[in-house]
Amino acid sequence: MTREYIFLSDAQSAYMEHATQMNDSPAVSLSYTAAGGNRHPSAADWAPGLLAFGAGNNIALWDPEDPRQNGISALLAGHTDVVNVVKICDHGGQRLVISGGADKTVRVWRPTIDSPAPYEQACCLADHQSSINTISVIPELHLFVSGSADSTIKVWKLEQETGAKLIQSISLQPRYLPLTTALAPLAGDAVVLAVAGTSSSIQLYVRPEADADFVLQATLTGHEGWIRSLDLAQDGDSFLLASASQDKYIRLWRLRQDDAAIPHSTNGTLGTDLPAIPKRSLSNKSHQLIIPTTTYTATFEALLTGHEDWIYTARWAPLSPGPGPGPSPTSTSTSTSSNPPTLLSASADNSLALWTADPLSGVWLSTTRLGELTTQKGSTTATGSTGGFWTGLWQPSNCGRGVVSLSRTGSWRRWSYDDVKGMWEQRVGISGHTREVRGLAWGREGGYLLSTGADQTTRLFGEWKREEAAGGRRTSWQEFARPQIHGYDLNCIAAVGENQFVSGADEKLLRVFDKPKALDTLLASLSGTQPTGAGGLAGAAEIPVLGLSNKAITTTPANDDNNEHINGVLDDNTTDPSSIAHSSTSPPTHPPLEDSLSRHTLWPEHEKLYGHGHSISALATSPAGSLIATACQASSLEHAVIRLYETEGWREVKPPLEGHGLTVTGLAFASLGEGEWLLSGVVSFWLGDLSSMAAL
Repeated sequence: MTREYIFLSDAQSAYMEHATQMNDSPAVSLSYTAAGGNRHPSAADWAPGLLAFGAGNNIALWDPEDPRQNGISALLAGHTDVVNVVKICDHGGQRLVISGGADKTVRVWRPTIDSPAPYEQACCLADHQSSINTISVIPELHLFVSGSADSTIKVWKLEQETGAKLIQSISLQPRYLPLTTALAPLAGDAVVLAVAGTSSSIQLYVRPEADADFVLQATLTGHEGWIRSLDLAQDGDSFLLASASQDKYIRLWRLRQDDAAIPHSTNGTLGTDLPAIPKRSLSNKSHQLIIPTTTYTATFEALLTGHEDWIYTARWAPLSPGPGPGPSPTSTSTSTSSNPPTLLSASADNSLALWTADPLSGVWLSTTRLGELTTQKGSTTATGSTGGFWTGLWQPSNCGRGVVSLSRTGSWRRWSYDDVKGMWEQRVGISGHTREVRGLAWGREGGYLLSTGADQTTRLFGEWKREEAAGGRRTSWQEFARPQIHGYDLNCIAAVGENQFVSGADEKLLRVFDKPKALDTLLASLSGTQPTGAGGLAGAAEIPVLGLSNKAITTTPANDDNNEHINGVLDDNTTDPSSIAHSSTSPPTHPPLEDSLSRHTLWPEHEKLYGHGHSISALATSPAGSLIATACQASSLEHAVIRLYETEGWREVKPPLEGHGLTVTGLAFASLGEGEWLLSGVVSFWLGDLSSMAAL
C-alpha cells in the first residue's frame, strides 16, 4: 500500500514525502524539496559537489552535477530573515558555508559528524547593525570580510574553535551602502580589498602586512550607476578586476605589480557606441597601491558593452578556457596570452554573456550568449520590475564547461558545453516558490501535486520516471507546469477531478482551470500516469496583454524548425506556446525547462465564481468532487459565510452557510455514513447534501 504525505518546512518550502507501508510498518523518507532562490546577486555560491543558495530564511544545498537529479538535498535553518549572501570556502580541512542575511547576522556553518544534517552552525556574528549584503573570503589567509547596509565593512579572522573573530571595522566614507566586495592576496602578506555599492565609484583598500589594518589607497571612477558586482582574478603577473553596474556596462581594471604604469588602451567592445559614452568615463588615470615590498598600479583596461539592462553579476571562470568555442580541458587557473581569462555576466535583460579578449587585437568580445532573446525585458529603471537573471555561476569542476543562473522566478537554469555539437545546451534545473506557500492539493488520482503561494504562481510537480543508459529506472520529482501566473497573491487551491482545479487569491472571485491536452500527454509520457482521455481539452493557454485570465488557444501542427535555439538562446518571437508538448517528431525526454514553464504550460481558465465580498481565504472540495466550499476575509457576519458551488454547471448553491463571525481560515469535507460533513474553523460542523446542509 502506498500513501503520499505533504509537509511544510517553513513559509517558502514544500516537502513532498513518499512513504511505503508494508505489513502495517510504515517507512517514511524525504523524496523532494522545492524552494525558490532569493533574488539577490550574492545569495549563491558553487563549489565542487555543492551549490548553496538562499531560500527564504534558509540555505538550500544542491548538487547540479548529481546524475540522479534529486534537487535540493537539505535546508540549513538558523537565519530569522531573508538570506542575502552565501559563500563556500575550504578551511582547515573542512568545507565551510558562510552566510549573511537581513537579520543583521553573519553565520558560519561547518560539516557535522554522525548527524543526519550535513551542516551545523559554528557561530553567529551579530556585530552589524543592518542587513548583510556581501561577503568575500580568502581561506588561505583565514580572512573574510562582510559588508552591511549600516555602511560598514567588517574584517574577520576564521578560527577553528570559535568560528570567527572580528579584527577590524571600516566605516565607509563618503557614506554609501556596500553591495559587493572582492579580496585578493598581493605580494608578500599584503591583501587588496575592493568595495562598491550605492555609489558609482570603487574603493580599493590595502592591508600591507599580516597584522595591519586595511587602509583606503585608491578610488576608481567611471561607472554612472550603482555597482552590483566585483570580482578579482589573476592574469599572469597581474590582476583583473571586473565591475558590473546598473549603467549596463562592465568595466575591467588591471592591477599590475610595476613601478611604472604601462599604458593600456580602452580595448573594450566599444564599437559604434563610443559617441554615446561620456569621455570622462574612459579615463585611463593610474592609481597607485603601495605595500612595503613593491607598488601596484591600477588602470582602466576595457569597457564591455552589449547588455541592454542592469548587470547584476560578473564572475571570472575558475579555470580559463582555451582556444575554440568551449573551455579547454588542459587549462589552468592562471591565464596566459594563448589561454586568456573568461568572464561570465548575468543581466536583467534575461541573458548570460561570456566575454574573452581576442588573442590578436586584445579587444574584449562577447563570444557566447545564453538565455532568452525577447522584447520583454526584465528589471529596468523605467519600470522598476524585478526580472532577468539575478546571478550567474561557473561550474567549479570540469574546466568551467557549465554555468547556472538564477532567474526572477526563483528557478535555476543550467547550461553545459557539448563538445560534439560545439555549442551550449540547456539542462534540467530546479525550481520552487519564492514566497510563502499557502495551498497544496494532490490531483484526484494522486498523479501530481499542485501548490500555490504568495509569489502569485500555481505550480504542478510530478515524478519524472526514466530509463538509465546503464539499465534500470530512476525517479525524481520535478516541476512539470506552471498552470497559473497571477497578478494577486494566491491563498488556496483544490483539485476538482483529474482535469480541473480551483484557486482563490487576494481578489473577490475564484477561478476554475482546465488541464490542457499538452500536459496530459506530457505526464503520461514522463510520469507514467494514465491519459484521462477526456475530450474537449484545449491544446494550451496564453495570457493576453494586460489580462489576468488564461485564454485557451488552438494548437498548430508541430514544426521543430519553428523553435529556434541558437547556441543555448531561446528566441521568444518564433516559439508557438503549444509547441513544447505537441512536437510529434520530438517526443519529450525531460520535463519542461524554465523557458517553457514560465510561458508555455499555463492552464486555460474555464470559469469565474462570484459571490464573495473580500479576498478568498479558504477552499475545499467534497470527496465526490461535486461540490466546493469557499470562504473569504471577513470582519462581520455578512461576509463570514461559507458559499457552496456545484461543479457541474458552476452555480452557487444557496443559501450560504452562516455561523461564523470572523474570517474562516480552513475548510474540510469528510464522508461519513450516508452524508457529507463539512468542517470549518473555529469550529463548526455542517451535515447534508447538495439540496440541504444543516449546522450541528
